[in-house]
Amino acid sequence: MAAIGSFSAAHPGDPQPGDLIEIFRPAYQHWALYLGDGYIINVTPVEEGPPATFGSAKSVFSRKAMVRMQLLKEVVGNDTYRINNKYDGTYAPLPVEDIIRRAEYLINQEVSYDLLGNNCEHFVTLLRYGEGVSEQANRAISAIGFVTAAAGAFSLLGLLRSRNRERQY
Repeated sequence: MAAIGSFSAAHPGDPQPGDLIEIFRPAYQHWALYLGDGYIINVTPVEEGPPATFGSAKSVFSRKAMVRMQLLKEVVGNDTYRINNKYDGTYAPLPVEDIIRRAEYLINQEVSYDLLGNNCEHFVTLLRYGEGVSEQANRAISAIGFVTAAAGAFSLLGLLRSRNRERQY
C-alpha cells in the first residue's frame, strides 16, 4: 500500500523521480509524475487562468490541457497525496532516465484532454509505462454504461406496461 502524505513537518512524503503521484481532490483524484527536487509534471486546463488544478466544473469539459512543471507542494495545496505506482505489477516501468526525458520534452506543450479517454492519469501512466491507463476513467465509463442500461430497461418496462394497458381496453 502506498503511503499517504501531505505537506507538513510530520509527513512530507518521499517520492522518487518517475513516481506517480495521486492527489486527493474533494470529488476526484488528480495525477502527476514526480520529476525530482520537489517538482512534478501534470496537465492543467488551457481555459483557466493560473496553472493550477482540474478543480472547476469548466475543467471537466476542457478539450485541451497544458503540460506544466510545478512544485508538488503548490499543486497539492491543502489536499493530500500519495505515491501510487499501482500499475507496476501489470506494466513494466520504463527506465527513469527515459521517463524524465519524455516528460521534460512535453513541458509547456498543449495536449488534447478528454476526461474519459485522455485524462491526467492517462498522461502520467503513458510517461511511466509507455501505455495510458486510467482506472478512474474506466469506473466512470462503467457507471455511465450502467445508468444508460438502467434507463433503457425502465423505458422498455414503461413501453411494455403501456401496451398491456392498451390491450385491456
